[in-house]
Amino acid sequence: MTNDTMIRPDRSGPQPDRAPIRPGPLGRLAAVAFRRRGRVVLAWVAGLALATTLSAAFAGDFAADYAAPGSDSAQAQALLVDRFPSQSGDTVDVVVRAEAGVADATVRATVVGLLGTLADQPHVAAVEDPYAAPGAISADGRTLLSHIRLDVTNPVDMPIADTERLIETAAEAEQPGLEVALGGQSIQLAEQGEIGSEGIGLAAAAIILLLTFGSVVAAGLPLVVAVTGLAVSGALIGLLAAVVDVPDWSTSLAAMMGIGIGIDYVLLMVTRFREWRAAGLDTESATVATLDTAGRSVLVAGSTVVVSMLGLFAMGLSFMRGAALATIVGVLVVMVAAVTLFPALLGYFGRWIDRLRLPLGRRRPVQIAAGGHVVPSRGWVRWSRLVDRHSVIAAVAGVAVLLALAAPFLGVRFGFPDAGNDADGKSTRQAYDLVSAGFGAGANGPLVLVADVTGSDPDSLDALTDDLAATDGVSAVTPVQLNPAGDTALLTVVPSTGPQDQATEDLVRTLRDDVVPTATEDAGVTVHVGGVTATAIDSTANIAQRLPLLIGGVVALSMLLLLVSFRSIAIPVTAAFMNLLSVAAAYGVVALVLEGGWAGQLIGIDTATPMPAFIPVLMFAVLFGL
Repeated sequence: MTNDTMIRPDRSGPQPDRAPIRPGPLGRLAAVAFRRRGRVVLAWVAGLALATTLSAAFAGDFAADYAAPGSDSAQAQALLVDRFPSQSGDTVDVVVRAEAGVADATVRATVVGLLGTLADQPHVAAVEDPYAAPGAISADGRTLLSHIRLDVTNPVDMPIADTERLIETAAEAEQPGLEVALGGQSIQLAEQGEIGSEGIGLAAAAIILLLTFGSVVAAGLPLVVAVTGLAVSGALIGLLAAVVDVPDWSTSLAAMMGIGIGIDYVLLMVTRFREWRAAGLDTESATVATLDTAGRSVLVAGSTVVVSMLGLFAMGLSFMRGAALATIVGVLVVMVAAVTLFPALLGYFGRWIDRLRLPLGRRRPVQIAAGGHVVPSRGWVRWSRLVDRHSVIAAVAGVAVLLALAAPFLGVRFGFPDAGNDADGKSTRQAYDLVSAGFGAGANGPLVLVADVTGSDPDSLDALTDDLAATDGVSAVTPVQLNPAGDTALLTVVPSTGPQDQATEDLVRTLRDDVVPTATEDAGVTVHVGGVTATAIDSTANIAQRLPLLIGGVVALSMLLLLVSFRSIAIPVTAAFMNLLSVAAAYGVVALVLEGGWAGQLIGIDTATPMPAFIPVLMFAVLFGL
């Protein structure tokens, strides 16, 4: 006797009916793929080569607009891009801290030389002279803040290599008693780097599959299908980016979804295939039966994921639509691979599905019950019977646990993490801390006021400047800057509180609802409050407002799909209730981690961090679909 699983059909139950039965559409497709497996595999290889070639030739650049459509901050940015392009580009903060003081001759020479070198780097449009700009030197004279204006509007458009060159140049200027740090969104993106999440996911899945099946062949088939689907969909997403705006992080979302559902779907079918083989069917018949049964579950499950991702269109945000389309492409490719490539691979490896077993100890013989299903282990049988006997207690306990996990979400703080949440060793975090210490926390999130002064006297903004300076929560106001045409003015307002502070959000609303309208009532000018901080506030409010629409739409469509598939009311209602509970629990766990306590420290989050409003949106679409 070996350690291999022995297949012993239970002859006491009804035996499989060997009379020929006409398979359904998926079964017939499986038969064709099985018999012509060589052509199917070659077709997938050719498809991958074609998709890769087309992507290399015609792939578009990733782009995303995170501004809330029609918001005040979006109008401010549009006015800058149209009339004041020199002020519309992304910026990099250069922060210098000198123990001898930044006015020291040696320090000044070093700073001027550094800024001159930075000005010669690619994509640098202009560098501010901090020794001439008002408010660029801290009150104690030891900290200096300069701004580099880039020729790209969106930080994601800045090449990582060029950003890294800026970081290296700043690091080379450091010396004892002189600290230099760079801040800004493009710097933050460069320091994030690639974490290889897809490779980690595949490695973890491989270990789990090996432990589950105990066979290299059985565990390898889901991985092959998932990797193939991931490769093809990755190339297609590049082509998709040439047509619509697709955020760069959507590739990771689509990849992880493709890996997850690809392995999940094929895992289901491998299990069913082994059951049909254990029931006595030959390899081809077992393949056809597998697609006729488990294959239909795959199509229903995949369709539910697609419906959930389509719910992101209800948000009315371009970057959400792009992420949804990228994920849908990945899901559809994996679904096609599951019903075509998988049966073709079974044609090659199906007869050896239990070969290359791992030496994991003795395994009980597999017994087949009536209907061709494997008899479950005694442990699972005892557990299911225990839950069945105490169903009310089990239901109440399960709901209580999920609600307890969901509780931290009640205190969640929505917003966008900034450099203050970065790791201590990052240049952006160092720049944030230096600016906070030298100029106050609000200097890390200035508000940009853009005024359309067409046909008006720019001097009419003097009253606005005075009122802004006298407003509670305002630390400083820069002088008015006019564009060359003289029809657009720009003011920078520095709050006294940080970008994530509730007081800063209250200040933005006060400026928009009270200060600006009152000061410009008789001036004939239109003023918009924008900037990175105001954009984050508007985007958060916009997404939070649309979240109930997403949840309602996805739940309704998913319940309708399940109702049509199973012709039962109980199944979609139960599924919706359980999914809503589990999603709420997932929200609570994420909120607990973001609090920065013991849970957050497990993954390196040691400060209270706000939750971007689009995270619950994506989580809901992904988790509800799965």
